Amino acid sequence: QVQLVESGGGSVQAGGSLRLSCATTGYTGSTSCMAWFRQTPGKQREGVASIYTPGGGRTVYADSVEGRFTISRDNAKNTLSLQMDSLKPEDAAMYYCAAGRFAPETGICPLENIVYDYWGQGTQVTVSS
Repeated sequence: QVQLVESGGGSVQAGGSLRLSCATTGYTGSTSCMAWFRQTPGKQREGVASIYTPGGGRTVYADSVEGRFTISRDNAKNTLSLQMDSLKPEDAAMYYCAAGRFAPETGICPLENIVYDYWGQGTQVTVSS
């Protein structure tokens, strides 16, 4: 089993920055894909960014956050991070960390819910205009 615990959420004004962290414990060697998702009330959970954790760390970003968010993984500390810059009001959501056993041959981890087996409880991000 893999446990994920997010932290770092909070309130920020538009244009500001936040850094989310996800501490991972358990048999983390079983997971190859990690990602951040977000969800607002009444909407489906959407993928924000993913990273292929075995060597190389190839990343994928949603178009809406490309160039503003950066996903990274510290394998030594078993921590996944999401640096969010130039935040917009539409970035406000509950952010979830996710990990999946799926090992893509391409090294590209999809931003699709079905790929991920383990989920954190979420951390709230609020962006005021």
